[in-house]
Amino acid sequence: MDIQIIDTGYFYADGGAMFGAIPKTAWSRRYPCDEANGCVLAMRSLLVRTDDGHVVLVDNGAGDKQLKRLSYYRFFGLIDLGERLRELGVAPEEVTDVVLTHLHFDHCGYTTRYDAEAGRCLPSFPNATHWVSRRQWENFLSPNALERDSYFEENMRAVADAGLLRLIDSDTALCDTVELRLYDGHTPGQIVPYLRTPERTFVFAGDVIPLVASLSPEWISAYDTYPVTSYGEKIRMLEEAAREGQALFYCHDAYTFCSTVKRVGDYYKKDKVLSAGKPAEPSGKTGASSLE
Repeated sequence: MDIQIIDTGYFYADGGAMFGAIPKTAWSRRYPCDEANGCVLAMRSLLVRTDDGHVVLVDNGAGDKQLKRLSYYRFFGLIDLGERLRELGVAPEEVTDVVLTHLHFDHCGYTTRYDAEAGRCLPSFPNATHWVSRRQWENFLSPNALERDSYFEENMRAVADAGLLRLIDSDTALCDTVELRLYDGHTPGQIVPYLRTPERTFVFAGDVIPLVASLSPEWISAYDTYPVTSYGEKIRMLEEAAREGQALFYCHDAYTFCSTVKRVGDYYKKDKVLSAGKPAEPSGKTGASSLE
């Protein structure tokens, strides 16, 4: 299996929103912010090529269709994901599977692109099966009040109309080395891919644990719609990761991409950092990183 990290771009989120009830005096020691309390967050995607021929894309960032409506997030460093994939040797038509952890705009915006000639949105990956949990899809179609502003129909409708959507109801094997597990809390039915390699299992934690600073189970984002559930789901993920030596990908951490974790008493902490970097400046470019 070949795993490559692609940062599709960055945005600013309010630190109070990202860390919920945790006071700034605590969270600012773990994650930097600017004078307006803005924390730089990545929109991380994975390109996974398996030995049995699957070309899997996990999440795909915000795209460019809603940037004006979402300008308060101050997006920067955005890339054209299709072009980046070509640089990595994969045409969008060659992607066999798109795994969408959930359907908030910063995870699925590039799923479709606006085609001016056709006058409508078209699937960006026209030959791919798009994996979404049924509960997340139902929540997308009839969102609760707290998530309504995070969903945009144009990000997904063309995929559903083209028959490219596959809904799952429980933990499911995409192939022999890629398992899709369901986690609740942040949003109903979030998919977490588990990628098994001979060395270790890699877990794309998504918004279950979006940052290294979120490893503490009590550090729960205000964006999580069911925080008590989030707490239990984080413990479930972390216990197995620490016990089995699994590595977590952090989808929003602009500074640490991937690490193992360890349990110290009742706490969980970062152990070995497997991939790290520095976010682009607002006028700079982003790129891709392979695991070390």
